[in-house]
Amino acid sequence: MNKELAEIVKLYATTSDKELNAYLIGKSKNTLMAVLVDLITMYINDKNSSTLREFITVTIAGYQHTEGKIGYNGYKQNVYGKALKCEAKPKNIRIGGKQKLNGGGNFTDYTHERLERDLKENLHVLVSGFVEGKLIYILEFPFQCDSFVKKLKRQLKRRFPEGDITGQFLRSASFHYKDFIDCKDLKVVFCLPKSELRKYKKYIVKHFYNFLIQVAPDDTSLH
Repeated sequence: MNKELAEIVKLYATTSDKELNAYLIGKSKNTLMAVLVDLITMYINDKNSSTLREFITVTIAGYQHTEGKIGYNGYKQNVYGKALKCEAKPKNIRIGGKQKLNGGGNFTDYTHERLERDLKENLHVLVSGFVEGKLIYILEFPFQCDSFVKKLKRQLKRRFPEGDITGQFLRSASFHYKDFIDCKDLKVVFCLPKSELRKYKKYIVKHFYNFLIQVAPDDTSLH
């Protein structure tokens, strides 16, 4: 955090709006722009909060973002006037780390009961990948995708072979691209154009990258 941003954050938390506004008015446009970019960079790369990445994923996919930890992440009205809900699974990796993007995500504190609830909803899954806060892709598919559901069921069966146990959960029901890539209703919501995507090749697992480079738009399509 740069010194200017640190001072603004401190004033926000300890002084009145009038004092904060007076401080901000005295700053140049370039200084305020630098502070804003620094703040966004910190927020979008925050390991403990995916809120901003979730917001980006949901809104670019055309959904209204729903704030809060309980419930699904967004909704929109479909052609029949019914609410289509979505669950966003954004993943951000940092340059220099060992992780790579693999189209993966996870459902925390999962149970057989929650799976059945999700299956009954008109639910779509949004999977997105970021590198240092840079959006690489957003893929969308129905939760009911057979291979995807089978992956979740296998993990739940392993954790709860006799069914749910009150007060206990599968801490992380995970998945990756192989579990939904053949879904017939898979939709590419967003993908970097080919020339840009190639710059991030080493941050994406090989076979998933091969899929993305095939569906990525040509650079000429942007002009």
